[in-house]
Amino acid sequence: VALKRMLNFNVPPVKNSTGEPVWKVLIYDRFGQDIISPLLSVKELRDMGITLHLLLHSDRDSIPDVPAIYFVMPTEENIDRMCQDLRNQLYESYYLNFISAISRSKLEDIANAAIGANAVTQVAKVFDQYLNFITLEDDMFVLCNQNKELVSYRAINRPDITDTEMETIMDTIVDSLFCFFVTLGAIPIIRCSRGTAAEMVAVKLDKKLRENLRDARNSLFTGDTLGAGQFSFQRPLLVLVDRNIDLATPLHHTWTYQALVHDVLDFHLNRVNLEESTGTESSPAGARPKKKNKKSYDLTASDKFWQKHKGSPFPEVAESVQQELESYRAQEDEVKRLKSIMGIEGEDEGAISMLSDNTAKLTSAVSSLPELLEKKRLIDLHTNVATAVLEHIKSRKLDVYFEYEEKIMSKSTLDKSLLDMISDPDAGTPEDKMRLFLIYYISSAQAPSETDLEQYKKALTDAGCNLAPLSYIKQWKAFTKMASAPTSYGNTKPKPSGLFSLVMNTGSQFVMEGVKNLVLKQQNLPVTRILDNLMEMKSNPETDDYRYFDPKMLRGSDSSVPRNKNPFQEAIVFVVGGGNYIEYQNLIDYIKGKQGKHVLYGCSELFNATQFIKQV
Repeated sequence: VALKRMLNFNVPPVKNSTGEPVWKVLIYDRFGQDIISPLLSVKELRDMGITLHLLLHSDRDSIPDVPAIYFVMPTEENIDRMCQDLRNQLYESYYLNFISAISRSKLEDIANAAIGANAVTQVAKVFDQYLNFITLEDDMFVLCNQNKELVSYRAINRPDITDTEMETIMDTIVDSLFCFFVTLGAIPIIRCSRGTAAEMVAVKLDKKLRENLRDARNSLFTGDTLGAGQFSFQRPLLVLVDRNIDLATPLHHTWTYQALVHDVLDFHLNRVNLEESTGTESSPAGARPKKKNKKSYDLTASDKFWQKHKGSPFPEVAESVQQELESYRAQEDEVKRLKSIMGIEGEDEGAISMLSDNTAKLTSAVSSLPELLEKKRLIDLHTNVATAVLEHIKSRKLDVYFEYEEKIMSKSTLDKSLLDMISDPDAGTPEDKMRLFLIYYISSAQAPSETDLEQYKKALTDAGCNLAPLSYIKQWKAFTKMASAPTSYGNTKPKPSGLFSLVMNTGSQFVMEGVKNLVLKQQNLPVTRILDNLMEMKSNPETDDYRYFDPKMLRGSDSSVPRNKNPFQEAIVFVVGGGNYIEYQNLIDYIKGKQGKHVLYGCSELFNATQFIKQV
């Protein structure tokens, strides 16, 4: 909504105006591009009158009679480039929107350039948009994508980090969270764990919100913006957790669709990139191997199948794709049948429209064609994506890993020794084995004895694993020998319910033999459990000493005693140090069972296990 208002020259778009939109140019930097691309498609931009969208630092031609909307970060080089645009008189008028608040001195630089270029009247508006975060779903956001290594898990947890570096990282995170709450139009009540990076973020965010509220003239939380959010009657709860409370989940193999896509494919800012295998026919000797086509698909909110199934276990997804395909084929045959009844198989569409009798039947078929084609596009898309995921599951035996890890995490009996799993050459990549071992190591109440550890290390080395992550996890475990037992993950086992081959008919594109059909039982991961305690005001040793901040209170108090005793309706969970789709899905499943409650999930970056293991 905020973006659409900005693209409409910062006035809310009118619903039913018949007039043409004002044609305009949109100019963004990489940050702006990342914020807009998951939310607005090129078609939607065009509907709003954006004819051209260009990067700020590309070579742009002058278009003297068109207004330009800029959406950029207020960095030195961006400001210089904008001043240059003013001097070169590229556009009719300039609407300058900064993703994050611009400093006074930089504003003066622009003003001077405008005076020098005699273009003061053309700078129509200058706005701080406070949109420095990326929304991936209605209920999920990440902080940034460009330079994300600046706020990565490794950056925060480096042993040799200096205080000033840590300050910078925290300020970056707080700036984005501040933008997030300005856009929401709500001031949260903040809870965080003590002695972690999350606590540093909480202290700074509390201070920043407090200062903004005190400054009555320029407060961003007054008047028309406030209460425009969904949370007009009650304030949301912000739970800040540190990645270090649970390092097992980011390494866990997963079984739901969205998390699997993120784990095994190249899935980034809601776009998945696939390499298409071009047939298996052998090329003649000496010929160059065929080049693989790269295809990218957007998995967005408008994709109904994705919205419905992104949280489903993979076997259900495969089955649903198959059902969709069959229902589509039935409809396709119907259109062909109608055409043949009327004897116009080969004829063009024009001939169809001329026949007036018997058309009632046909009209409905023709009018549903665009809808059918869109349906077909989505079916093809998910067939390709699901097939790619399935190839990984089969070649790496991911179902076996998932089941085994669930057993480790729920402390149930293992049917096969860990050593056998690691040394089985057919099961999984070296990385899969490393992930499995790290989960075992993190979840075990006491660390394995030195002799056992040596045995595991040898097996891992023989399997081709890189042992570097182990030394970090070892230090981490020694460091967090907390008073309490290690986080438990509930005691549920996935129940296998018969093999797939029974479900799948022979015509299916998904050959699922030998893949276990595991059914998930809902169990709360650590992050979800913490949220549950704080949102429902439950007393629990895990969360009782969490700090409590209320930026609206005149004096900040360092207490862990909540003033407000009522359960919250709205909550935002933010993981400092990075998050993943497994936790997101777990939270969504948890909140589904709670009537009228909402939860949003945010993280400083989104990583899958491969990216996480590299940081450890």
